Amino acid sequence: MRGIKGGRIGAWSIVWSLVCPAGAVAAEGMWTLDHLPREALQQQYGFEPDARWVQQAMQSSVRLASGCSGSFVSGQGLVLTNAHCVLQCAHEQSDDAQDIINDGFIAAAPTDEMRCPSEELNRLDQIVDVTAQIEKATTGLRGRAFVEARNAEKARIESECVGQAAAVRRCDVVELYGGSQYQLYRYHRYQDVRLVFVPEYRSSFFGGDPDNFNFPRYSFDMALLRAYEDGKPAMSDAHFSLKPEGAKVGELVMVTGHPGRTQRQLTVAQLQRLRDVNFIDSLAYLSERRALLWQYGRSGDAARRHAQADLTLTENSLKVIRGQLDALRQPGLLESKRKQEAELRAYAQQQRQADAAEADDPWGQIEQAQMAYRDLAAAYQMLEVGRGFDSRYFEYARQLVRAAEERAKPSPKRLREYQDAALPRLQQTLLAPTALHPRLETARLAWSLGKLREKLGADAPLVKLVLARDAPETLAGKLVSETRLGDAAFRQQLWEGGFDAVTQSTDPFIQLARAVDSVSRDLRQRYEKDVEAVEARAAASIASLRFAQSGTSTYPDATFTLRLSYGEVQGWHEQGKTIAPFTNVQGLYSRATGAEPFALAPRWRKARSRLEMNTRFNFVTTNDIIGGNSGSPVINRDLQVVGLVFDGNIHSLGGAFGYQAQTNRCVAVHSAVIVEALDKVYGAQHLLRELLPASGAGAASADADGAAAP
Repeated sequence: MRGIKGGRIGAWSIVWSLVCPAGAVAAEGMWTLDHLPREALQQQYGFEPDARWVQQAMQSSVRLASGCSGSFVSGQGLVLTNAHCVLQCAHEQSDDAQDIINDGFIAAAPTDEMRCPSEELNRLDQIVDVTAQIEKATTGLRGRAFVEARNAEKARIESECVGQAAAVRRCDVVELYGGSQYQLYRYHRYQDVRLVFVPEYRSSFFGGDPDNFNFPRYSFDMALLRAYEDGKPAMSDAHFSLKPEGAKVGELVMVTGHPGRTQRQLTVAQLQRLRDVNFIDSLAYLSERRALLWQYGRSGDAARRHAQADLTLTENSLKVIRGQLDALRQPGLLESKRKQEAELRAYAQQQRQADAAEADDPWGQIEQAQMAYRDLAAAYQMLEVGRGFDSRYFEYARQLVRAAEERAKPSPKRLREYQDAALPRLQQTLLAPTALHPRLETARLAWSLGKLREKLGADAPLVKLVLARDAPETLAGKLVSETRLGDAAFRQQLWEGGFDAVTQSTDPFIQLARAVDSVSRDLRQRYEKDVEAVEARAAASIASLRFAQSGTSTYPDATFTLRLSYGEVQGWHEQGKTIAPFTNVQGLYSRATGAEPFALAPRWRKARSRLEMNTRFNFVTTNDIIGGNSGSPVINRDLQVVGLVFDGNIHSLGGAFGYQAQTNRCVAVHSAVIVEALDKVYGAQHLLRELLPASGAGAASADADGAAAP
């Protein structure tokens, strides 16, 4: 499962390959599609993508707005992604009579495909450079004035791009290279997304937390969605085809997906703050949250189902943060970063004009911003980030309260998430008929209110305002029992009623959100003025120095926008052992123990005699990926899908900060097992006919490349 993840750290290679003036090493890089490493691809693989290839790849790839990637794999809007990427949809469609998460789902016909009410797909259509417009609007500004001018100009550009087509168009101004470049990404949006196929939990999460971020793997982490327009499947010529045979060892493979966030351009001071403040606090918070959810799930079968998806994602987040923290504790990473920083500082000193003020030091400015963050971190995380109010009811209430106030302002003057370009997505998620479970919401809220009191202190004015004389458990029970925000129709009534309806509401969560909003907004303003704005301006200065020194031979940090990474199918060597690049179906049955998380789903037990045991299951490549790449297609030079990204290996945990060519690996579901399982395990021949219109259904087995031992 690829996302905000982690795992235990084995023998780490200390040779860190960070973005540096010399450019990227082999396989390193998450490249924007308008700035591909053509020369490197040509030199290493004899392949140079032309404009038609790039356009086809761009419009065949999609972003799931909920945080994953995917790809069109038929001309009828069929989208391939991960099962863990559709957990929310499966949860929304499940009830006591139908448990889609654990039983899986197969739509026998188009009429059976189920709407995912809170999901949206984005297909990138155009990239336009808007750096000049942003720079003109922000010239000479600093602090809060810079943030407001930048955000206002972003909003203006985005609104002009969307125009009257908000239902089908999304536009985002994206910051690249630390704010040295701004690009407008125009998307076609699909808000009618339907679930076509998802396997049962035991298959998509086989191996569970112990196998997470490890290899060999035997996870059937795939799902199929379909994009609809005007009530009909979205028809398009831009889509990938499926190649059941997959790719051979050493063959060029590429990943087109939407990596979330990397921090490869951060300064040493920023990395130290992540290590010493953010990650330490997050580990403590998520560890307790996991324990809460685990204990809650032990209270009964219904409770276990209700908490299952939340527990899975919490464990996932916990592992990646633990892994990233361990990566930052390795001396090689920070030593390499300090060396690069010293070299760039020396270059900056050479370029500095004689009359330049010595205080004009971007690294020093960033250091000051880190100190400012440390001063407000606890309150900011608890209130503005929302850790002190862990409840979907509170999330709804805050969105309604802020939307009521922000929508009354001109779009450029609003908070970013309430500007015109963002409203369709906000409205979709806010009004989706998602089932909430009051008992679970009460448990989460009571625990988080206790954390609020613990972190800020019982005498803090905010804590007194929130709790008054109530214990966290008492207040949580009152709020949840009296709220109506679990009703989507009630939320829609407040949304449509606007400022008057929200301010007059007696709903306890609405009243709570209103009571704390001014304090929360103040914390946000302090963060934007003293941290975000300072970092943005200083990072742009540092990026300009890099450009002056080495040009644009490097790639920008990931921003949850479409990127291409290239590599090849390849295992690795570790502690005297060779890790083969493939696993097979036989390995799945050898690994199964009958006990969770290594228990086979009933369908897979029954299908054993029908399956070809040599069929490849999971495999690894050298592609540079990160969280957000979940669901990305692994494609060859002929635009054929040979695999489906769902994870990384243990060594990829430090991928947020740098790339290790020797050991970093992307983990994917093999195209052969997709065909084999849909045919012989799930009896979904109708889906195979759509995926393989020319060749029909069939499985591909392993060849002499070999498979990893179970």
